[in-house]
Amino acid sequence: MKLLFDNNLSHKLAQKLEDIFPGSSHAMIEHLDESNDQEIWLFARDNDFTIVTKDSDFNEIRLLKGFPPKVIWLRIGNCRVSDIERIIRDKYIILIEFHKNIISGIIEVD
Repeated sequence: MKLLFDNNLSHKLAQKLEDIFPGSSHAMIEHLDESNDQEIWLFARDNDFTIVTKDSDFNEIRLLKGFPPKVIWLRIGNCRVSDIERIIRDKYIILIEFHKNIISGIIEVD
């Protein structure tokens, strides 16, 4: 499972989580930092990424368009990169099970 971190998250997360989510990237790294959510959605779909975001807009797009891509919606306030990394690592098994689930297109993580 490859993660694509949205612009509202640090680009450092892709590298920090490479050991458990190889091939992950960030919108900025993929030159999508000036792109709207729809363009990021299409890029993720076309390149087999799961979007990681704090933005509710991706849930709205998913309701209209379905999935893929799947969305990991981080329902957390402002926090350090290390806190987000820890949350994702702690939820690793749940996130892998979500990725395998053919029915669910979004998971909320807090």
